Amino acid sequence: MEAVRRRSFGWPTMAVVLACALLVMLPQVYSIRYIVGSRFGWTNSVNYTNWAKDKHFYNGDWLFFVYDRNQMNVLELNKTDYESCNTDHPLHNWTTGAGRDVVPLNVTKTYYFASGKGYCYGGMKVAIHVEKAPPPPKAAPVRSSSTNLLNSFKGQIMIPALFATAAVWDAFLLLW
Repeated sequence: MEAVRRRSFGWPTMAVVLACALLVMLPQVYSIRYIVGSRFGWTNSVNYTNWAKDKHFYNGDWLFFVYDRNQMNVLELNKTDYESCNTDHPLHNWTTGAGRDVVPLNVTKTYYFASGKGYCYGGMKVAIHVEKAPPPPKAAPVRSSSTNLLNSFKGQIMIPALFATAAVWDAFLLLW
């Protein structure tokens, strides 16, 4: 009779899986994906200056351009070309051909976008000023009572540890 040999994982493998699970649960900075023109999208019937004026764009946010791919495009221009609607020499052509283009706002600066093919002259252009993300708000001071410490321990350590253990167990069962 042939012995069935099971594959076993040592503690280093399990430690790596647990570390990865904990890294996933670390707090993250949230970025926002803006649909340019909101429900109307990237079209010639929207005032994009008004659309952008009350929004705060931060480094790490995204712009999502939705438009008719057969007629329009998304071009990043310099300020001079933006103001004169000269789309002949864009800094970047974000058009992918699907009419659903995503632009990462990963530099703190003012971005200038316009649609070529004459649509810029009709108002299809937008300037987006990207700011550095504000610092996170300071946490409220913790009171030094034993019940608060216990609740804090449960909420901030036990629950994430429980999820991490479950993730490691699932990974272990998957690989078993």
